[in-house]
Amino acid sequence: MDKQDVLKEFRDAKALLEGHFLLSSGLHSEMYLQCARVLMCPKRAARLCATLAEKIKLTIDEQIDLVVSPAMGGVIVGYEMGRQLGINAIFTERVEGEFELRRGFEIPQGANILMAEDIVTTGLSSRECIETITKYGGNVVAASCLVDRSNGKVDVGVPLTSLMGLEIPAYSKDNLPDHLKAREAVKPGSRDLKK
Repeated sequence: MDKQDVLKEFRDAKALLEGHFLLSSGLHSEMYLQCARVLMCPKRAARLCATLAEKIKLTIDEQIDLVVSPAMGGVIVGYEMGRQLGINAIFTERVEGEFELRRGFEIPQGANILMAEDIVTTGLSSRECIETITKYGGNVVAASCLVDRSNGKVDVGVPLTSLMGLEIPAYSKDNLPDHLKAREAVKPGSRDLKK
């Protein structure tokens, strides 16, 4: 599956949106990828994650013991990555703004972890999730995402494997281009912005 195939999956799912969007990072963008729409179809999710799992197997030498993802966006992709790799998958949740393990989830001490995300933009959620995994005793050997909006520029602290990299500009509120200033921003994601 190449970049055009992945983009087609997003277009077919009506998950490639254009307009003025306020991202969970607080940045603004004229393009938004709604992974929840792509992943709502189990067959599509399986196709995308099977391809990503194969890429990971080719790039990571260590055995992966567990997949951990940040809620909310990473839950489905994390589950499907675990299924594709034949291992368990759990997720972290924000409690008072910080990622924690809940629901009886545990990370075995020293377990090799794949941190799985849907989309990486600034890498903040990925780094926070990786920090939490480490706090609980896991050894994060790699990170994965369906789409890397930084097109390989973001550093999450471990090797990041994506299905597709895209260079989608994102702007701070005080640096918006005129064509975005003229449109009201829509917040299509699930997470409240940091105050």
